[in-house]
Amino acid sequence: MLRALIWDVDGTIAETELDGHRVAFNLAFKEFGLCWRWGRARYLELLQVTGGRERLLHDLAQRPPSQVPAGAVERERLVRALHQRKNQLYAQRVARGEVRARPGVLALMAQARAAGLQQAIATTTSRGNVQALMSSLLGERWRAGFAAVVCGEDVERKKPDPQVYHQALAQLGVAAHEALALEDSAPGLAAAVAAGVPVLLTRSAAGAVGPMPAALAEGGDLEGEFHGPAGAWPGGAQLLIALQAHWPGLPTADGPAGHEAPATRAGPWLSAPC
Repeated sequence: MLRALIWDVDGTIAETELDGHRVAFNLAFKEFGLCWRWGRARYLELLQVTGGRERLLHDLAQRPPSQVPAGAVERERLVRALHQRKNQLYAQRVARGEVRARPGVLALMAQARAAGLQQAIATTTSRGNVQALMSSLLGERWRAGFAAVVCGEDVERKKPDPQVYHQALAQLGVAAHEALALEDSAPGLAAAVAAGVPVLLTRSAAGAVGPMPAALAEGGDLEGEFHGPAGAWPGGAQLLIALQAHWPGLPTADGPAGHEAPATRAGPWLSAPC
């Protein structure tokens, strides 16, 4: 029986990455007097690293020494300040309505609520980013519609590690095969599958590429058609009906076909021209 939906945030609920977080990062770089800029292609590469702070550290490690602080403590201080400012700039963009829900997301949330399904969020983004986005999309009382909200600060290991899903399932009080994860990326898919949770993959502009056979079904926006081992599924208003009708035939984690659960501005170190 399908008892819960577990939502990823970035790329799944809204196309936040390329036109939200990336733009905010670039604005923060400019404010800090840095000559860095993440184009779309570079940001898509960086999305293979989960977590904004982690992306910054990864990017710094690949830059010439003249563009980064020499010491690890200084690099960490810069990354922390940049990430904090990026989150503030991102929240401002969201508050202005510049980041909107993907088609079909709010309708499916309302359908699930009317059907008595629990809902949760399982994301590697920060709680502040989640609060900003969900308040913009659903209003200040959005939290009442979610039985669990697990964010990047709540886990030691981010996706593709399944820790965020284990926590969400525990807070929901449901078994893995009684929940459906909605994800857009390969790390998110891997995290859910490792926790034994079936996945509906909604491909985003910055999400998964190539075939994703581990997904229960995959497609684009929730209003479009999905395809999986069971064939084609309708999107839109018929999606939840199709899911509930299909659910008794799903393999469980116990079955042979189931998933096995396993504030510093730029400093004198910027000595070279951009």
